[in-house]
Amino acid sequence: MENILLQAPDASMLPQLLMFGAIILVFYFFMIRPQQKKVSDQKKFREELTKGMSVVTIGGMHGKLIAIDDDTVTLEVDKGVRLTFDKTSVSMEATMKVQKPS
Repeated sequence: MENILLQAPDASMLPQLLMFGAIILVFYFFMIRPQQKKVSDQKKFREELTKGMSVVTIGGMHGKLIAIDDDTVTLEVDKGVRLTFDKTSVSMEATMKVQKPS
């Protein structure tokens, strides 16, 4: 009985390695690469912010950019009401929706 259990088919490890490699490729092309592209697009968007631009923050605050520093932006949300936000809080997706005419 022991001899039967100890005998295993002589299968190559190549199919298993190919399947593992295929899974890694799927993860890269469908999860990691799009995320890296999104991050680089957001960084490019934040670098291209200009004064007078209408933007939306991730919290939903709409305003016009009146000052841009290295890490912060100042929005005018109403006449005389100015709020300072971190640059990373400006939402690229929501801002694009506001800037495109419906």
